[in-house]
Amino acid sequence: MIFIFKHIVPTGYDGITLFPFIFLRTKKLKEDSILINHEKIHLKQQLELLIIFFYLMYILEWLFKLIVYKNFNSAYLNISFEREAYQNENNKNYIKNRKLWAFLNYI
Repeated sequence: MIFIFKHIVPTGYDGITLFPFIFLRTKKLKEDSILINHEKIHLKQQLELLIIFFYLMYILEWLFKLIVYKNFNSAYLNISFEREAYQNENNKNYIKNRKLWAFLNYI
């Protein structure tokens, strides 16, 4: 389910997925099929890690990458979950064909 609620979406971003919802900054972004596909990939990741483990791994990986890259945005872009979503957001069939725990290929 997609909601428009800009106060939940961090500054500088268009959307965020907090299972089972996708929150977008503006109503117009609902038409952005690439963004929606990106966020749906995150929903799949969250489900396969039973939601809580996704968030734990996401935060831990981000902290590790922050130490490595010493830059907030570089750390974010190099999280395995984000790498998988960004590299496959243009592929409309990706979620259908995605293998279990595919994010591990992006670590």
